[in-house]
Amino acid sequence: MGTYVGIDVSKDRLDVHVLPQDEAFFVERNGKGLAALVERLAPLVPSLVAIEATGGFETTTAAAVAGAGLPLAVINPAQIRHYAQALGKRAKTDPIDAAIIARFAADIRPEPRALPDEITAFLADLVARRRQIVEMLQAERQREKRASIRRLKKSIARLIKALEKELAELDSDIDETLRGSPVWRQTEDLLVSVPGIGPQIARTLIAEMPELGTLDRKRIASLAGLAPYTRQSGLWKGKSMIGGGRKAVRCALFMAAMVASRHNPVLKAFRDRLVAAGKSKMVALIAVARKLITILNAIIRDKKPWQTA
Repeated sequence: MGTYVGIDVSKDRLDVHVLPQDEAFFVERNGKGLAALVERLAPLVPSLVAIEATGGFETTTAAAVAGAGLPLAVINPAQIRHYAQALGKRAKTDPIDAAIIARFAADIRPEPRALPDEITAFLADLVARRRQIVEMLQAERQREKRASIRRLKKSIARLIKALEKELAELDSDIDETLRGSPVWRQTEDLLVSVPGIGPQIARTLIAEMPELGTLDRKRIASLAGLAPYTRQSGLWKGKSMIGGGRKAVRCALFMAAMVASRHNPVLKAFRDRLVAAGKSKMVALIAVARKLITILNAIIRDKKPWQTA
């Protein structure tokens, strides 16, 4: 058995647990603490260092670990939560979480993944910010519809105008970043060659799923949260469901699937066959999204644009 490390990341500190030594310690989440972390972990030659994704707090820690050449896996929090439930672990503190993450790494042994490079991470931040601006715009436009006082309407209109300006500037930044990278230009051109994939969806996939083109079809569908799983117990068998994965990617693929179901001849025929066979429209849409991500994965892997024939 190798050495497995679990790191729980909070705003101010990193709780670390090492197996099989069952050693626990913490460092501050700053430059000095990260240096101490790497210095302490490197001599252990760990088989895997697992970090739970925590809404951005984990980024600098993951970069420090990967930059030191240590094998790294950033784990979906839902996986850790379900694993803890399966173990019957209800208590929750940062040291306990670190121990559970370490045990998850030792038992499940997720495959280490390379972090996106600095520019890819920058693009991911831009795309995430664009998504936030869009959500704020949608909320303000809903408020504008309900507002009856003229002064409030003017206030909302000013904010909408400012958000639209910010959105345009973000789009310009994203475009400039993409166009500055020959690799991304090629990847975007390959993605948008598929009817149903527009520039924004392509850029979301580039930023949020750098593994595209490197995994098999089952694993890429699972990463997008589109791999079906069945609830079953004894003789009872429930319906297949989807879940987990990367929400931003899944949402983008659903949008693309709706467009592709109308305008992509291959995927439109695929959807129509499913509906004609008695599948619900939602089940058919999920199937189109899953087929779409496998197509995109193959296109990036083979570096060949969409072909109808």
